[in-house]
Amino acid sequence: MYTGLLYLHSFLRWVILILALVAIYKSFIGMRAGRPFTAGDKKVGLFLMISAHTTLLVGLYLYFAGPWGVAEIQNLGFGAVMKDRVARFYAVEHIFGMLVAIALITVGRGAAKKSIPDAAKHRRTFWFFLVGLVIILATIPWPFRAGIARPWF
Repeated sequence: MYTGLLYLHSFLRWVILILALVAIYKSFIGMRAGRPFTAGDKKVGLFLMISAHTTLLVGLYLYFAGPWGVAEIQNLGFGAVMKDRVARFYAVEHIFGMLVAIALITVGRGAAKKSIPDAAKHRRTFWFFLVGLVIILATIPWPFRAGIARPWF
């Protein structure tokens, strides 16, 4: 079960990245061209938030049930985890970065639901989603990152 959920978690990152890029692009174009904030814009933001929250739930299970999260802290102790680059990434940096990014995506989605001008909705979703995406990109264990690498899928 753990391995299957790990593959699901890795797959869902691509869903989030694609939806984030689409949402950021739509917000940028809407901001620049002065377009109305459409139902399509709302749906992309909603699907982004849903996929991020689903990935978070799978990730929390992996964190608490797997060997790299809580188990690593319990086995090595927090001080030793913080000194080990790989253990620190999985036990602290990855989960913290993703929690912040998902919070930003959620706040951005909430900002789009407010009764404010469409230009402000586009601007807010653009910036919240963009910063969330940057944090996600920084805290994904990409295959080219030595020591913490995970496969592409």
